[in-house]
Amino acid sequence: MLFYLFDYLDREFDLIGAGVFQYISFRAGMAAFFSLLITIFFGKHLISMLRRKQVGEEIRDLGLDGQMEKKGTPTMGGIIIIAAILLPTLFFAKVDNVYVVLLIVATVWLGLIGYLDDYIKVFKRDKKGLAGRFKVFGQVGLGVIVGLTLYFNENVVVREVDPTATAVEDVQLQVEPSEMLQYTDVKSTKTTLPFFKNNELDYGKIPFVPEEFTWLIYMGVVILVITTVSNGANITDGIDGLAAGTSGIIGLTLAILAYLSGRIDFSNYLNIMYIPNLSELVIFCSAFVGACLGFLWYNAYPAQVFMGDTGSLTLGGIIAVLALAVRKELLIPALCGIFIIENISVILQVSYFKYTKKKYGEGRRIFLMSPLHHHYQKKNLHEAKIVTRFWIVGILLAIVTLATLKLR
Repeated sequence: MLFYLFDYLDREFDLIGAGVFQYISFRAGMAAFFSLLITIFFGKHLISMLRRKQVGEEIRDLGLDGQMEKKGTPTMGGIIIIAAILLPTLFFAKVDNVYVVLLIVATVWLGLIGYLDDYIKVFKRDKKGLAGRFKVFGQVGLGVIVGLTLYFNENVVVREVDPTATAVEDVQLQVEPSEMLQYTDVKSTKTTLPFFKNNELDYGKIPFVPEEFTWLIYMGVVILVITTVSNGANITDGIDGLAAGTSGIIGLTLAILAYLSGRIDFSNYLNIMYIPNLSELVIFCSAFVGACLGFLWYNAYPAQVFMGDTGSLTLGGIIAVLALAVRKELLIPALCGIFIIENISVILQVSYFKYTKKKYGEGRRIFLMSPLHHHYQKKNLHEAKIVTRFWIVGILLAIVTLATLKLR
């Protein structure tokens, strides 16, 4: 909203300093700054309110050191994360941008699902919370919205070289003194294929798949990405600061990718897709990173508040939609490696336990406990050390993800 106000003041009254709102970097910095302020200053009041209403976490005794001491710690802290993402985005981003609108919808959508799950657990005293099938239904529903929007919306385009283009609106980019390339915006189902010289995969040109079924293939990919990453973030949120810190690292990486893909000069230099209007997502990503870091003020060990499913489902869903918008969903195994490993550890543990119980009469385990962070707790590693090491792995994975821009 402030963008439009200061744009008007700059055009009509030539107000000194108003033009600074035209810069992505300035608005991104302001979004991160105010997001941090919201989480740090209003987080304290939220924690006090949750304590008064006795919105405490019910802890299931898993035999982990220090676990039962956390009983009664306020939960549903994800509310402040959502507020710290949405408010700066509404103030500093162009809210008519299709990508920004899509991320706002995803934030509210999954925030409501997570809130309902936490509400049932806390106020209805039902430890199971919202039934799993309803969570999945909500995630699939969001996947349908995101998939249809990215596939059919006329504003979701990529800019490609078109030497024969003669339209007035075509953009010209000087690449050599003697050479002028012409570009035009086109609808495309291309995405980034890492580690290959020709680093693009077109869903519309997959062998043996009729072109008329391309949208179904794409929808399936979108739904799979959203459900996998949001559930992965939810599972990762098991010890203090792990989900928030990991999400912040991923969010910063996506901000860099969005900025590079949204700038024609950088995308041309790196030989990656240029996606018009995508750089506006840098403001959203900055608010996202600010919210994650600000939440750590209270969520780092020993946690004063938990984000609950209100926060974890939302963070995972946002990351998934961001990756899809930036067309880097095939990089998720690297980018969201922590979430994926946590997810896989649970799947392997449950599957192996069921298999051995059927074969040998008693269930056996691969890990001392799943998800993976609990395995290390069982090995008597301190919670803070586990979180720090997971963050380090997350940073390494982020570097690998960014390195794929040139490693091909």
